[in-house]
Amino acid sequence: MLQEKREDLDAEKRKKLLQRLITELSREYPDLYYQSASEIARQMRSYIAGGAHLNAEERALMEPLGQRDIEVLLSLH
Repeated sequence: MLQEKREDLDAEKRKKLLQRLITELSREYPDLYYQSASEIARQMRSYIAGGAHLNAEERALMEPLGQRDIEVLLSLH
């Protein structure tokens, strides 16, 4: 039961963090809105790996996610 709550909490944190990162990325790439989900996910992975300002906890939440994982999360918004 505690494990489920922890997973739910992590999922919520990922959603909020993903939204913040999309906002940051869209400032850098104004035409991001018109890109496909796979292209946005690819750019997001690159941004996370290189230029995103993430603390250790945020990085730990996002690092394990692959491009397909990010695509799925984007489709949920």
